[in-house]
Amino acid sequence: MFILKKWSKLKTLNPQNLENQKTQVRKKIGQLLCEQGLINDSQLTGALESQKRTGKKLGQILLESGSLTSRQLIEALVEQIGLEKRNLDDISIKPEVLQEVPPELVTQYNVLPLEQHDGQLTVAMADPFNTEALQNLRLVTGCRIRRCYSSPAELEKAILKYYGSNVARMLKDLVPAEKNADAEMETNGELTPAKLHELAREPSLVNLVNLILLEAVEARASDVHIEPFENCVKIKYRIDGMLIEKSTSPKRLQAAILSRIKIMANMNIAERFIPQDGHIEFPTARGKIDIRVSTVPSIFGESVVMRLLDRNTAFIPLEELGMNKNTLKGFGHCLSKAHGIVLVTGPTGSGKTTTLYAALHKIYNPSLKIITIEDPVEYQLDGIIQMPVNPRRGLTFSRGLRHILRQDPNIIMVGEIRDRETADIAIRAALTGHLVFSTLHTNDAAGAVTRLIDMGVEPFLLASSLEGVLAQRLVRQICPFCKERYFPDPHLLESLTNSISFGPDAVFYHGRGCEECSQTGMKGRIGIFELLRITEPVRKLIAQRPTTDQILQAAPEDHTSMRHDGIEKILKGITTPEEVLRVTQGMEEDERTEVNGRTAAGTS
Repeated sequence: MFILKKWSKLKTLNPQNLENQKTQVRKKIGQLLCEQGLINDSQLTGALESQKRTGKKLGQILLESGSLTSRQLIEALVEQIGLEKRNLDDISIKPEVLQEVPPELVTQYNVLPLEQHDGQLTVAMADPFNTEALQNLRLVTGCRIRRCYSSPAELEKAILKYYGSNVARMLKDLVPAEKNADAEMETNGELTPAKLHELAREPSLVNLVNLILLEAVEARASDVHIEPFENCVKIKYRIDGMLIEKSTSPKRLQAAILSRIKIMANMNIAERFIPQDGHIEFPTARGKIDIRVSTVPSIFGESVVMRLLDRNTAFIPLEELGMNKNTLKGFGHCLSKAHGIVLVTGPTGSGKTTTLYAALHKIYNPSLKIITIEDPVEYQLDGIIQMPVNPRRGLTFSRGLRHILRQDPNIIMVGEIRDRETADIAIRAALTGHLVFSTLHTNDAAGAVTRLIDMGVEPFLLASSLEGVLAQRLVRQICPFCKERYFPDPHLLESLTNSISFGPDAVFYHGRGCEECSQTGMKGRIGIFELLRITEPVRKLIAQRPTTDQILQAAPEDHTSMRHDGIEKILKGITTPEEVLRVTQGMEEDERTEVNGRTAAGTS
């Protein structure tokens, strides 16, 4: 692997001496890894024997066997050759040095230029043995490269500090100064496709769009919104569910920015008056990011939304979604059923797909045939057959589900039940020996039952097939870097709890705001859940076309509402009362709590 190619300085030696010195270096690396406790003697012996048979490098063998991680090997090599380690916390980098390396190279290779002197550029690298990165840096800068090592975490933080805010600066630099350039780039609908292609391929525009996407990835954004208005174009990121305006582009750059995005997404660059969908695979230091692109026409031009799908964050274990012990145990019991239907409900963006993926990942077994039909397939799941719907070709949820049943599946996931036909097929599949997962857009768990009956599903069929309904929302978590105790408004607590009151010993926390959370006080999200297990009393009630309140009255004793779960997370210092109230507003929590006769833990 490229991380072992650290002998470039030996090129001047004759071949025999070079081979001898390589062998000596390998032995030193092995000894060093043993001394650090990263591998043991038997692992080293086995790797050396494999090296004799295969001719591979020692580090490559240890990596392939799982005895060592690439990060451990890099750090061992850094220590072995005495490479300088740089702390990036208190550095100050001159603007002219930063301009030497384009942002796309910085993020692609996780490198940061530090200083320049007499034609030599000092660069901090997470992998100083990446020969491809070193070669590209030399070609782009025309300088000799002096490498040093910094940890990936420090580098990502420093890159965001020095390059993350460059979008606004680059936008200013891109504003055409001449009047003829203003007229040429103005979005008046007169630009030809050829001119749009020309504008979109300008290196400065390419760098700008790349930087917007890279900054969004570093900020943990789920979506990038590019919104056209009369005199400007606003660029916004959705971070932890909240839309935050990041920068404003001059109106004259609108056509070029949109054209560049369309080219990247393989969309029709000349069509500006009908909605379009596209897809981008965007490389970053952490791997490729899938981006779904949607455009719609507006009175001031096309509005663009780009959904960022990071494969590295797709698989969150079921245990880490935020369910309490009772909910996790009950949901696990639903997943263990041989047949039946399990529903996850909530509004758009509440994490339903993530929960279903976690559930499929939990129960996956090579002996089971698992097929999904989704709109669209957001993440690829190993060992699972995934089918995207395609309405233009007549492949809808209902039609796809019919064909899936002919594929001899054990488990089926339907991305969403949107109509009676899909609901009927899903329920009949559950009744004929299949375990079916799907989602619905309802406010709470009990509402899923009444929604399906309103769709026209026969109550007795629903009562026989339904095994559980999980309702959920996502709340933002308090930033751990600026978390502090505070005293919320009593009226807020009253609005949150109604018939419940917090005890005198209750402690509340919030985030005061810091650089780590962009001054929001919140960082990351976690789920709050309500699980309705379908017990015999509930099953009998469903057959009688019940109301939501009647279902809640018949719910098992361990049933808790989403707001109740949110209050528990408030008392654990995970989130704030304001956040729980925001995502559960409009729910009749006081009635539900009185029905079940319980209070939240830590309350009186």
